[in-house]
Amino acid sequence: MYSVFLLADQSNGALPLLDVINRAGLACQVGHDLSTLEDGTGSPPAEAVLLDLTSLEQAQAHHLVDRCKQLKLPVLAVVPQEDTADHDPSLNPDEFIFCPVRESELVARIKQAIYRVNGPSGSKLLRAGELTVDFERYDVTVAGRRVALTYKEYQLLVLLASNPGRVYTREALLSQVWGYDYLGGTRTVDVHVRRLRSKIEAPGRSFVETIWNVGYRFKTTS
Repeated sequence: MYSVFLLADQSNGALPLLDVINRAGLACQVGHDLSTLEDGTGSPPAEAVLLDLTSLEQAQAHHLVDRCKQLKLPVLAVVPQEDTADHDPSLNPDEFIFCPVRESELVARIKQAIYRVNGPSGSKLLRAGELTVDFERYDVTVAGRRVALTYKEYQLLVLLASNPGRVYTREALLSQVWGYDYLGGTRTVDVHVRRLRSKIEAPGRSFVETIWNVGYRFKTTS
């Protein structure tokens, strides 16, 4: 089942949508900003973002939708039924949810938003410029040339390249690729990223960007 992130102001303590999310069997995190998504500390990683318009200011909602699109995260606006006539179409999320909503419709709309942003779930290829990752064959090619990666290097590449623009801390990469029970330090991440870069990058062709004192991110294509 899907993992979602509910963007809402929790100050009044009332989040009716959260009950529907739980009944639908979805994994859910709640926050008032995108910080845990941007630094990769959320677990499990969110596949879609739900924007609760009942608890967010209009300017804030616009900013959050724009940022989700930059991160290539499917974003759904949750609109109260009584506010339908006043909804601002310029918000332009990937999908709408009009509340109250049934669990089955909620799941269907999340699925639709993910499809619109990421394409068919059966897609086996990831392309970024001259880089191609074949998930079915575990093959990586750059400019048509096959690149031999270790499994950890491959896992790092897939995680970063699947979320271009998203910054992952070294701790987040360590936990998601090596696991929480791994006893090595974050230096392990630096070593593997350096080896990965040496295999897929060249002068004038770079994919992984270092965010000093934070971690790494995969460059977005222009």
